[in-house]
Amino acid sequence: MRKRILIACLASTLAACRTMTPLPCAQGTQALIEDRLFFGLSRPDGGTVDDAQWQAFLGDEVTPRFPQGLTVVEASGQWRSADGSLGREPSRLLILAHADDAANEAAVVAITQAYKRRFAQEAVLRLKQAACASF
Repeated sequence: MRKRILIACLASTLAACRTMTPLPCAQGTQALIEDRLFFGLSRPDGGTVDDAQWQAFLGDEVTPRFPQGLTVVEASGQWRSADGSLGREPSRLLILAHADDAANEAAVVAITQAYKRRFAQEAVLRLKQAACASF
């Protein structure tokens, strides 16, 4: 529980960062925002979010908001719980690169809220940083 509260606090703090200071990007690159969203797959009822449910979530909530592209990485989360035991959970890491604007900010927030509602999650960890990109 402590881990989820900590993640929720961190996620709320990071989500409050509405705009980032642009990086001085080298010629041939462009300033973007890189969002990394960490989705735990364990459900409160003891089950897990299976591959079909994850794919449906991507198709319903993520791809329509970021049709230009995204990356998903299978991951394993680990944390120390309040009682000192080690907790582990299968996870998905979603990486998005996008312009720093209000529409994309709202889209990322909507994705995290939709996941929490759909799968009864307390939090989705969001890491947001300025980046320089080239294609």
